[in-house]
Amino acid sequence: MDQILPNITQIKRTMRKLLLTLFGGCLLYSCSPKYYIPNTQNVPLLSEKGETNLTVAGNANQAEVQGAYAITNALAVKANAGLFIPTDQDNGNGGSGKFIELGAGYFKPLEHHFVFEAYGIAGLGSVENHFPSTVDDYPQTSGEISATVFRYGIQTNFGYKIKHFSAGLSSRFVNLTYSNIEGNLIYNNTDQSDYLRDNRSNFLIEPAFTVRGGFEKFKIQAQYGYSFNLSNREFRQDNAFLTLGLNFNFK
Repeated sequence: MDQILPNITQIKRTMRKLLLTLFGGCLLYSCSPKYYIPNTQNVPLLSEKGETNLTVAGNANQAEVQGAYAITNALAVKANAGLFIPTDQDNGNGGSGKFIELGAGYFKPLEHHFVFEAYGIAGLGSVENHFPSTVDDYPQTSGEISATVFRYGIQTNFGYKIKHFSAGLSSRFVNLTYSNIEGNLIYNNTDQSDYLRDNRSNFLIEPAFTVRGGFEKFKIQAQYGYSFNLSNREFRQDNAFLTLGLNFNFK
């Protein structure tokens, strides 16, 4: 027993240090400029002509609306729009963004309530960062930067769908491009305009899992996903995301 107690105490101390380290790292990371936040993936899981799927989703940092419509028994269109409005830090540092995306593609109902979808997608938006805390160290700067964002690629969805429940696995394969880079922000001795120009093109793979439950035409939705930047693992972006929302389906 005397040997077990010191071991338990040591484990508690180690866990406390680990949590403090992780928490401190999160605080540091949240204070840096961000140029991309992955949005909720539009996973309608359509199965017949005339079906309409609508979603309102988000979290503390973003709000989004999504829609999809089956034109035929195989072809569909969809659209997304979102605002990214995280709360500024106490020192005024922060950022925001907006995005709109359109897509069209193919869907195929399979046996045993499964559905497959594939869409081509293209979207346009903007991002800005304002870091007034940097102006004291770099008085010749404005502490602000903005850019236009263009994203295009494909998204595939594979899901299971019954009356009161659905679940889907999806993946986006997209290229992210920045243009119209303006402003004068220096962060950690790096000119962020030069940084963004040097990283103006990024290829991303973004898998996600979506689950819905509730009534036939109205369900609660949760989605978790991750953004892998294959062009630059250290690119200033968010990676993991979790959103909650309401989903409506009409036939």
